[in-house]
Amino acid sequence: MKAEFRQGIIAPCIVAGLTLLTWIVVGPAWALGVLALGAAGIIAFHLYHLHLLAEWARDSSHAAVPEGRGTWTDVFAAIYKHVRVRLAYERDLRHIIERFRLAAEALPDGIVVLDRNNRIEWANARAVAQLGLDPKQDIAQPVVNLVRQPEFLRYLEAGDWGESVVVPSSRAAGRSLALQLVPYAVDKKLLMSRDVTEVEAVARMRRDFIANVSHELKTPLTVISGFVETLQDLDVDGRQRSRFLQLMQEQARNMQRLIADLITLSALESEQNPLTDERFAVVPLMLELSNDAKALSKGEHEVELDIGEAATIVGSREELASAFGNLVSNAIRYTPPGGKVTLSWRVDADGSGEFSVSDTGIGIAPEHVPRLTERFYRVDRSRSRATGGTGLGLAIVKHVLMRHQAQLDIESEIGRGSTFRVRLPRERVERLGVDEPVVNELPGIAT
Repeated sequence: MKAEFRQGIIAPCIVAGLTLLTWIVVGPAWALGVLALGAAGIIAFHLYHLHLLAEWARDSSHAAVPEGRGTWTDVFAAIYKHVRVRLAYERDLRHIIERFRLAAEALPDGIVVLDRNNRIEWANARAVAQLGLDPKQDIAQPVVNLVRQPEFLRYLEAGDWGESVVVPSSRAAGRSLALQLVPYAVDKKLLMSRDVTEVEAVARMRRDFIANVSHELKTPLTVISGFVETLQDLDVDGRQRSRFLQLMQEQARNMQRLIADLITLSALESEQNPLTDERFAVVPLMLELSNDAKALSKGEHEVELDIGEAATIVGSREELASAFGNLVSNAIRYTPPGGKVTLSWRVDADGSGEFSVSDTGIGIAPEHVPRLTERFYRVDRSRSRATGGTGLGLAIVKHVLMRHQAQLDIESEIGRGSTFRVRLPRERVERLGVDEPVVNELPGIAT
């Protein structure tokens, strides 16, 4: 401050000195002229620098700080220093904002920044895709003009944003979005969107699963409790008593099968139950399945076994036998007496294996095929109960095949029968050499 004062007082002191000298030498009239001329020069000097400062201030975001003379040198230098600090701050701020935007773009959720009037200020790519926003035209538009679901409008007006609201997607049929508002700063909000279609599907599946288990257990328990009450309250003859006990035993067995399938399904889904691979020959397994099919059929169906090429499978024999057995038992149960069930094994040219079960049964309508592996899904519930099914067989098949990286293909036609094909990847199929004997695990059966 002292330096600026010294620089600023030099010119007035010079003018004052020249005025005094002129007064002494020439007289007061000339002294006044010198004083006026000096004052005018000083004023013009400062006005010129004020003009430079004003011009720079009008366009300070682009123009360089002007260079000054005299006392203005330090003034402009101080301004230049502040400008540099401000530019550095703005640069850092832009970097922070850019990092925030990059982070927001990388989030799996949609992010929309809203102002105090719920107008859109910015949105990441995920929000643009989920909510159908236009990143250019929709800026400054009220969010209610673009997200029109009634559930969201009620949620926005209620002002209680502690939880999210689930709404159907307007962009993709069958998809669900969870929307939540999060206030921040003084007058800003974040609208976060998340695709919860799979989460909702799992929750719905869990609800359906509990309801189905309750229903499946309720039916046999009702029958058993009814017969128990009858036996307690009425004096029935031995023949009726035997019939009642037989029906109670059948219902108890149904519950046992259901519980056993539930335990199996739970074990297959458990992360604490890793797959244990072993090598086993496919021919003995096919013979087992054929014998089981004939036993279940009781001579009412033609059971044909077609083994194209012997091979060794790498996987869990117990699990694959259970999965293949479920397919075989389904074919027997849903094929009328006199029909034909064919069990086949092939090794494809690429080395993958294919186990298939074909029948000449009642067939399945196309709309039911995609849902057959869902828990408790039945095309005909009454017929499934009559044949003794639990509704979990194909769900068990699906999970066994998933653990073996295998694939299930289903072909069916109403009135003509069905074919269920299991395709095992080539990594799990080992061809046998020409001279290599087939290891037979069934005693008494020659292969």
